[in-house]
Amino acid sequence: MSYLEHFGLQIEPFSNTPTDRFYFRSPQHERAMVRLMHVIEGMRGLAVLVGEIGQGKTTLARRLLDRLPEDRFEASMLVVIHSGITAGWLLRRIATSIGVREPAEEKLELLGQVHERLLEIHREGRKAVVLVDEAQMLQSRELMEEFRGLLNIEVPGQKLINFVFFGLPEVEDWIQLDPPLAQRVALKVRLDRLDRDSTRAYVVHRLQLAGAMHNPFDAEALDAVHEYSGGTPRVINTLCDNCLLEAYLDGEWVVSASRVREVARSLGLEPADPSRAFDLTEVDRILEALIAK
Repeated sequence: MSYLEHFGLQIEPFSNTPTDRFYFRSPQHERAMVRLMHVIEGMRGLAVLVGEIGQGKTTLARRLLDRLPEDRFEASMLVVIHSGITAGWLLRRIATSIGVREPAEEKLELLGQVHERLLEIHREGRKAVVLVDEAQMLQSRELMEEFRGLLNIEVPGQKLINFVFFGLPEVEDWIQLDPPLAQRVALKVRLDRLDRDSTRAYVVHRLQLAGAMHNPFDAEALDAVHEYSGGTPRVINTLCDNCLLEAYLDGEWVVSASRVREVARSLGLEPADPSRAFDLTEVDRILEALIAK
């Protein structure tokens, strides 16, 4: 018997593999989605979403991509896997992302292909969108200049391509390497850590989607999960997964606060600073109400 059977689960509830199945619609994630869609729908050019490690940036990016239907958008996601990429590689990948067949090796010819493809997308009544994940890997002015050049491709009154950067906070420093590009940022969004109530809701949400008939974490245990994870989703997942495993090994059906603290210590986690937890401002509460309508 595995801990899944022990707790009546159909699948692992706390895997750290990004998946749309477990997308958690926290207030800040939903506001971020609305703001990013506002930029994309209006073809405003460049939006930037930043957050610390484990805050759900990639999951949000994939969710956003799923919300861009093919009949209205030529949308794709580009994942930057290391910081040593060249401007030529970047431009060819962007060209491929928007549907350029057989991208040219020579830059001027390639830019012509990109321009023609963007005009074609525009004539079809659609919008070109490239989501760039791990954008903090774009660590040179040369790369930022390529994005600026592409954002300069316009028809009267409208840009022909949107970019959305998802990355660690230092991506903002790299954008500043090219001041004219920094001036073209239409929106900046920051994902912060979940507050106590959102952490509770997040844990219950994932358990329910995994098939749980009841929540094995008691109320004090959920508070301890927030205390030691600091509201970072990736850390919440790791902590809860280990708690379920250890409870199963000891033949227990309920995860207590003492269990959470024990597991947290084994993982080297310390109580997080609660002052940095995400909290709603009055402006955001009003926006949330408007979105609900």
